[in-house]
Amino acid sequence: MGRKRCAACGERFSPCRHVPDQQYCSKPACQRERRRRWQREKLRRDPDYRANQAVAQRRWCERHRDYWRKYRQSHPDYTARNRARQRERNRNRDFNATAPLLVPIAKMDVCNDKIPVTSGTYRMIPARGPGIAKMDAYLVEIQVLSEGYSDRG
Repeated sequence: MGRKRCAACGERFSPCRHVPDQQYCSKPACQRERRRRWQREKLRRDPDYRANQAVAQRRWCERHRDYWRKYRQSHPDYTARNRARQRERNRNRDFNATAPLLVPIAKMDVCNDKIPVTSGTYRMIPARGPGIAKMDAYLVEIQVLSEGYSDRG
């Protein structure tokens, strides 16, 4: 079996004889890249996997509610750098005339238990302006069309 070129680092390597289709060398950085690419593709193509990952992340966030507050307190250099970079991104954003400086920035799967929205039928209308969002977070306006909905099973 001949040598192959690693899909991550580009260097030549000898694949394991038990894995003839091996595309990545055994360096830890290349293996991390292989797993990262696999997960990105899996998230893109598999809705069940994507839903399970969102649930797992939500549960972790519920168990570690003060993680980011503590992280920012213990990493002041990171916090200062992040604030400076966000100010730069805000300066470079293309604000539209109808909502200058008011387009919010959202994190993935943001959920606040104190939101006063009750069960019911809702109409979701995309909000104006190109917000900055991570992954599957969407900025929407929610208007309650019916209140007091009961599940009629």
